[in-house]
Amino acid sequence: MEQPSLPTELILTHPTRTIQTLQLDWSPQPGAYLDVEGQTYAVLERHHRYQLRAGRYHLYKIALYVQVAQRPSEQALFEGRWVLGDVTCRFNAHSELIRCAVNPAGLCEQCQHYEKSTEKSTETLT
Repeated sequence: MEQPSLPTELILTHPTRTIQTLQLDWSPQPGAYLDVEGQTYAVLERHHRYQLRAGRYHLYKIALYVQVAQRPSEQALFEGRWVLGDVTCRFNAHSELIRCAVNPAGLCEQCQHYEKSTEKSTETLT
């Protein structure tokens, strides 16, 4: 059974304001990237909004808390999920939102803090 698409409210986290309400044909989770009117946003949080109708609660809207972002150039599949950066580095955060503990905003390529991790390597998408 296919779920009907629900209204999705995009809320910018800083400064806090609603950007737009739209219908999506997929369910973005935290760490996903979303393109709306030429701007890319990173999804930070996802909240469900319920309404009481006929004595039962029904899901009627989804709220996505987002921030303006650029799509990452380095992503890797690590333990079944996409993470940022080079997962062979000891300092990689294994997160969808930040790249590493030492250099969270920078690229892994030619980083002076790179140390080979003892964990198994994974597939990288560049």
